[in-house]
Amino acid sequence: MPEPGSKKYDTRRARARKEAERSGISDQDANDAANAELQRDPEFRSSGPRTERGRGPKGERPGSTD
Repeated sequence: MPEPGSKKYDTRRARARKEAERSGISDQDANDAANAELQRDPEFRSSGPRTERGRGPKGERPGSTD
């Protein structure tokens, strides 16, 4: 699953941005519109940390009782 920052995500964002620019949206607004469009797509939402280590130090995790 592609996530923000991955090559596939960036490629899709660049294409969506160019389409927005062609339709008359300003440069900055086109970038924001492309990001918003991709983040609404469930295929491109971040799935969070993949491992326990990715969640951070045990004492600082939400719900930690240590």
